[in-house]
Amino acid sequence: MNNQNQVVLEGQTAETPVLSHENHGVRFYRFTLQVPRLSGQSDLLPILLPESLLDQVRPGVPLTVQGQLRSFNNRSGIGSRLILSVYARTIREGTGVPRNRITLSGTLCKPPVFRRTPLGRGICDIMLAVSRTYGRADYLPIIAWGQLAIQTSTLQVGDPLELEGRIQSRIYHKVTENGTEERTAYEVSMMHRLES
Repeated sequence: MNNQNQVVLEGQTAETPVLSHENHGVRFYRFTLQVPRLSGQSDLLPILLPESLLDQVRPGVPLTVQGQLRSFNNRSGIGSRLILSVYARTIREGTGVPRNRITLSGTLCKPPVFRRTPLGRGICDIMLAVSRTYGRADYLPIIAWGQLAIQTSTLQVGDPLELEGRIQSRIYHKVTENGTEERTAYEVSMMHRLES
């Protein structure tokens, strides 16, 4: 099985891109893409892009972003330790039809955690390691529901998994020593398990 990490999103910019960091002489910018769901709610997804793509981002114009879901560890001690963002390889003007699709293949790096909602629906949390081409890996949180949750709950650490799904954002409240803070978590909602 080849490691795969492909994302295609279409939505609207929710903010003007701001400088994120500089690496090897290249400046990278970050902005949020608003991608509507069928339910009427929207996912607000973090996009990271090199400066060379910055002129493709125009407020109010639908954008199609193709790239990869990336992770890095935040060692600042502020906020979540695992930071996720979509690294944009290409950006172009969109069609106006919302799109949110990710295809991943990798290996499980933690035991699956299976639980049930108060209404009895199965949920399984998975952490998938997806190798990059130059020796690093992205650690991506996956959530599976229903039959997929039951199927994936039997996987072991080191087992391969290939899936298709969507990236979702979720607001939660974290109690800290300074009170309650509103935070956003990102995860991949698994829709299909693919056969390799």
